[in-house]
Parts: sequence; structure tokens; C-alpha cells
Amino acid sequence: MSQGSRYKPTFRRHREGVTDYRKRKKLLKSRKIRAVIRRSLNHITVQFVQYKEDGDVVLVSAISSDLKRYGWKLPKDTTTAAYLTGLLAGKRAQEVGVKECIADIGRYTPCKGSRVFAAIKGIIDAGVECPCDESMFPDEKRLAGEHLTHKPSVPVEQVKEQILEGKTR
Repeated sequence: MSQGSRYKPTFRRHREGVTDYRKRKKLLKSRKIRAVIRRSLNHITVQFVQYKEDGDVVLVSAISSDLKRYGWKLPKDTTTAAYLTGLLAGKRAQEVGVKECIADIGRYTPCKGSRVFAAIKGIIDAGVECPCDESMFPDEKRLAGEHLTHKPSVPVEQVKEQILEGKTR
């Protein structure tokens, strides 16, 4: 005789399509700090997260709206803004003592040249080791902002230097 029900409810975050628990388990088994990259329609968010049994701890965070402090006035959802946000988060992570990380892109489908990989390129350029295939990174012209219809009032290279030097406007 069987006892109990065969029905096993799934986790709420899995049902909602928010968390891929198999992928999360693989990332947590590496025991490395995760660079969590999330995109929305208007912003890019990069967080360096460390796993704890009580819950994940965010060590450093950067959102593309932080680029205003460096004179960036163009939209915050472009490939160039994603690169600069990754650079800013990587610089902040280095100051906290993060030397290496593993990229956590969540449930996004990895697409060559996407904003997610632009942010990873920014993290690597800031000096934090993050394993990633270089063929997935966007073209250097896109990272430099040459594809934008409205040219930035402050050149991308100048914003990049300000981030790496730690200067704000």
C-alpha cells in the first residue's frame, strides 16, 4: 500500500520563472563569489554576492544610474552603459578585496555581444578575474559608444578613466 500523495509542489520562484535552482546549485558548489548581472528595460545592475547559510550577502553593488556621478547623461540601458557599470562594480569589488568571481547571468539566454557580456567585459577590465569566452564580448566599437545615435557629452574613455581613478564629478 502506498502512503501519501504523489504530487510534489515546485518552489514558488521556479514556478514564476525567477530562479533556475539547478544552475544556482552549480554556481554555489564553486564556492566563489558570484557576479550577479541583471538587466531591466532601463537599467543594468551588477552585484557581487557571497553565499552564506543564513542567506546571500551582497558585498558590492552598482547600477547604471550610478553613472550620472561620472557625467554619463545618455540612456542607462545601452551596451556602453552596461560595460561602464561592470567596470564600476569591478572597481568597487577590487576595493573590498574581491580578486576573482564567477558570472551569474540568471535565466537570461547567453547571446553573443549582449549587454550582459558587456558588463562581464567591464568586470574583467577592472581587474577582477571572471572566466568567460572572449568571443561572446561585444565589439570594441560598441563598448566605446560609436554605435550610439546621440554622442555622449563626456567621452566614454574619460568616464572610464574617472571610474578607474575613483573620481566623481
